[in-house]
Amino acid sequence: MILTALIDNTRLDDRTDLTVERGLSFHIKTMGQEIMFDAGSSKAFCDNAILLGIKMEDVDAAIISHRHHDHCNGVTHFLDRNSKAQVYFRECTETDYSFKAFGFKSNVGIDKALLNKASGRFSFINKTTEIRPNIFIITSLSHKYEQPKGNKYLFTDSGDGCKPDTFDHELLLVIKEDDGLIVFTGCAHSGVLNMIETAIELFPNTRIKAVVGGFHLVGLPLFNSIGGTKKDIEAIGETMLTYPIDKLYTGHCTGMKAYEILKGVLGDSLEYFPTGRSVII
Repeated sequence: MILTALIDNTRLDDRTDLTVERGLSFHIKTMGQEIMFDAGSSKAFCDNAILLGIKMEDVDAAIISHRHHDHCNGVTHFLDRNSKAQVYFRECTETDYSFKAFGFKSNVGIDKALLNKASGRFSFINKTTEIRPNIFIITSLSHKYEQPKGNKYLFTDSGDGCKPDTFDHELLLVIKEDDGLIVFTGCAHSGVLNMIETAIELFPNTRIKAVVGGFHLVGLPLFNSIGGTKKDIEAIGETMLTYPIDKLYTGHCTGMKAYEILKGVLGDSLEYFPTGRSVII
């Protein structure tokens, strides 16, 4: 697999030509397929793709991890550039999504208008589905571990008042190559440990070559605080060490403070993955 970060909160130091935003998008080349995982919040990931030598028109399938704007609103620009790929969402109840803290409230949800732009291009998944050979979308996620503490600021509203987001709109992407799994978490609002546990349950005794994505260990993004305590973050890292994982590539909503704490536990197995970075897994 060749994995490239099309958009993230940060970029490679020597790629000042690339745009950054608070968003996430990966390009994945594996087993003769080109896959896009998440689409950021604007057309920035498409612009970056051109500079990185990646053609959006060649993407065979796009998977959206959840319905927050920084992962899905760029889909409208993807559809302008790609005429063939199906775009996969998790099926869920229509609702509004918001961030609330200290009397401040903002809309963090999908632009619902984009769902009407090319409805025939969208597929809504409600169970584990193999969308391509050995490429799996998983909707039933483990609850073995608690969800990130930063979730307490995130809410839904279906017309009957704000309620804590249960993240029934979040999915997990697992790609099974001959020598192991690559697990894609999006923001891991359901808990990165729960996502790892889900992959292990579905593919027992299988090596995990990499876990990729945000881990949502940030508290308040504006202040780059951590969700919970340093001890909480260290405990997550220590639990990760008990799983058969070769590498973890993260960024976006993990937060730099939490990343440094995790790095102290996981060492070289954890790497930051900014805009413009590409690796062979």
